[in-house]
Amino acid sequence: MQQRKSSSSTYGRPSGTDGSDFSYRMVVDSRYTRVAKGKSRLSILILAQVLILFLGIFYILSTQKDEMINKYALLSTAAGQISLIVGELGRRRSLVNFLKFYMVVSSAAVIVSSACAIKDNPLLKDPSAWQSMKLELLGLSGAILGVLIQIFTITTTSALTTNMSPPKRAS
Repeated sequence: MQQRKSSSSTYGRPSGTDGSDFSYRMVVDSRYTRVAKGKSRLSILILAQVLILFLGIFYILSTQKDEMINKYALLSTAAGQISLIVGELGRRRSLVNFLKFYMVVSSAAVIVSSACAIKDNPLLKDPSAWQSMKLELLGLSGAILGVLIQIFTITTTSALTTNMSPPKRAS
């Protein structure tokens, strides 16, 4: 069998190109690479927030069986769910206003749910009973982890919205 002669030269360069046209080729602006990295980082943070939200729902439902369910914790969880959906839509479609809404509403939801978890936690009243109250310890650690992830989310979303916005032209 006879092999075909490749269209490229020995260096893998396409035919008709001697390499001197490199200055005319388009270069991807660094802003777009930062947006791509920010979107991938934000998707991981949104996934972590979803997991912490489910942990919060589990904690609310398991600790409030004999008492009335805390309405503020439940409303903040619902607001957190809505903000995560809006944030994911904003991340996928590069919608800056959706990302700003997500940042504000998810921050408010994390603050309210963390305040409810800290206020209702009996561990803070009697710290020596932490071995018998493992579920309360889980809820408190989930609230702290939620605040830390929210801080990373705010910085990532702020950088992402800055890079998504068109650059300002000097007049």
